[in-house]
Amino acid sequence: MGKGWKLFLLGWALIFAGSFLAHRIQTSGGIRVEDVRFTGTNGVAMSALLYIPPGATRDHPAPGILAVHGYINSRETQDGFAIALARAGYVVLALDQTGHGYSGGIVGANGFGGPDGLRYLRGLDVVDKDNIGLEGHSMGGWTVLKAAEAMPDAYRAMVLEGSGTGVLGTRAGTPDFPRNVAVVFSRYDEFARLMWGVPHAWDVGGSEKLKALFGTTGTIAPGRLQGDIAAGTARQLYTPVTTHPGDHISREAIGDAVEWFGKTLNGGTPGRGDSLWVWKEIGTLAALVGFVLLLLGAFALYLRLPGFAWLALPQDPVRERRDARWWIAIVAAALIPVATFYPFMGLGQMAMPPSRLFPQSITNQVLVWAALNAAITLILGRMLRGPKPRVNPRSRGALAIAMLTVATGYLSLLLADFLFKTDFRFWVVALKLLSPDQFRWFLFYLIPFTACFAVMSHAVHALAIRGDSAVRQYGAALAALAGGFLLFLIAQYAPLFLGGALLVPEQALNAIISIQFLPLMAIIAIILVFTARRTASPWPGAYLCGLFVTWYIVAGTAVQFAGS
Repeated sequence: MGKGWKLFLLGWALIFAGSFLAHRIQTSGGIRVEDVRFTGTNGVAMSALLYIPPGATRDHPAPGILAVHGYINSRETQDGFAIALARAGYVVLALDQTGHGYSGGIVGANGFGGPDGLRYLRGLDVVDKDNIGLEGHSMGGWTVLKAAEAMPDAYRAMVLEGSGTGVLGTRAGTPDFPRNVAVVFSRYDEFARLMWGVPHAWDVGGSEKLKALFGTTGTIAPGRLQGDIAAGTARQLYTPVTTHPGDHISREAIGDAVEWFGKTLNGGTPGRGDSLWVWKEIGTLAALVGFVLLLLGAFALYLRLPGFAWLALPQDPVRERRDARWWIAIVAAALIPVATFYPFMGLGQMAMPPSRLFPQSITNQVLVWAALNAAITLILGRMLRGPKPRVNPRSRGALAIAMLTVATGYLSLLLADFLFKTDFRFWVVALKLLSPDQFRWFLFYLIPFTACFAVMSHAVHALAIRGDSAVRQYGAALAALAGGFLLFLIAQYAPLFLGGALLVPEQALNAIISIQFLPLMAIIAIILVFTARRTASPWPGAYLCGLFVTWYIVAGTAVQFAGS
């Protein structure tokens, strides 16, 4: 059996095994998971995943929880919370905020979708309307605060996870608002200043905003219950040892939420719950790895078809050795993109505001960053004037084989969604199906992103050394594309763990966004080398990466343009 078949079959095996495991975990103990859609305020389409434990029926309604993700995430990001809470006996509605996932509208519209989500949850006949909790991470905290403000008598308890009151138009916290609130703010949360006005997350107990919420003038000690649950004034601070995005995969942070609702709502199981949800993360990670292997295997197999046979040509590098120009090129490829990451992302925010055709702010910023780095790569290439690599002149069919390969990957995700109600993800790295609107935007973003990948693919192609083993060639590409982001993350997060603040604290959002770039750039490096070694051309890899990465970004971020 050839290598292409092995990768192809292993990819499918990991996708089905991982997705099956994830499905079994999220439905463990008889939990039902439903994909629900409903109409919100002003006709905005809303999306959520509904987790129904077996004991929740019309005759015996269970307490309900509205669980909401943070900025540029989606309903699946709350899986750990949703599974743990459902296993503890709660009906959980994991909502897509407006402008996120499969919900319509734009970011922040209709109270981020929070009031509509709470209204829908209360309308379910399996939910005990006298025992409803609200849980939100980051911007999801603002979502549930908006729900609490709009419907002050419609809930009983709240968990603010990595979030704060009085931010982005939300109501400031007082001893009476919100009701029975737990603040779960991690020891290394990147947003300490934004959420609670303190320089370090571990100083949150001394936050004046938090003191106002707790109704005290003294420093607030973690783990101490204050106030009266019956009166709705209960307060407790939890400080799990993790980061802001780390809350999603922290047993401690998720256990804190389960424990709080066990104290403040009737009908759930007291305690901190279990950590079975971890295995869903493992399952969807296996499926994500399988997806990448499937792309590689499918490409290798399609290359054998008569319609693509002329593309098959072993790579024949021109470079004989790693000279000074080679080392300059690889160091520049690793360091310039990370050195320009913050300034070019900021420039993108100003130079390319959301519009009808390009409605996603973060995607626009990434596109500007990628385009400017492509321009720098072209300039450096002319300056270094290394040997011109041999390129397969028979490039006809490169786009078609890339489209067929990515279509195969998309089919695998369709099957996982249909059979198991899962996608491919681990932590902040998530690959989702495109909504009809997202597919339309994908088509517009595809051309400029693919142009950027064409430059990158040619640059990686030019790094190949005659006689190098596959290991050394993949290693060089990984160092060039992903190595810089590894150093970048170490430079950002070492100060956070050692001193309590990121190297550049005001860039907290972009620092978190950059976490995805490490695995994503590694996947890109592997695809570019894999395709070039089999076609002696940079074009198949450029097209394949353009399709895959544009899909990944557009499906996974948020919408800001009102006319989209």
